[in-house]
Amino acid sequence: MPYEKSLDVETFKEVKEFGETRISVGVYSYNEGAKKLQLSRENKSPDEEWRFAKLGRMTKPEAQEIIPIMLKAVELM
Repeated sequence: MPYEKSLDVETFKEVKEFGETRISVGVYSYNEGAKKLQLSRENKSPDEEWRFAKLGRMTKPEAQEIIPIMLKAVELM
């Protein structure tokens, strides 16, 4: 069964910008399933558009800002 956006319910989302990059923390439930925490990174391209990028690793300042947001998101799960 292919992914259907209408079945993906967002119950929490907060975005933190760090200059040319931003990290999103969200809680999503697909097709009335279990709520799951999602982290994603976007980088600003030369034409000022935000583009998805693999999150992979975070710097210490990023982690210090994102961990409290993650804890808030976990409370809503």
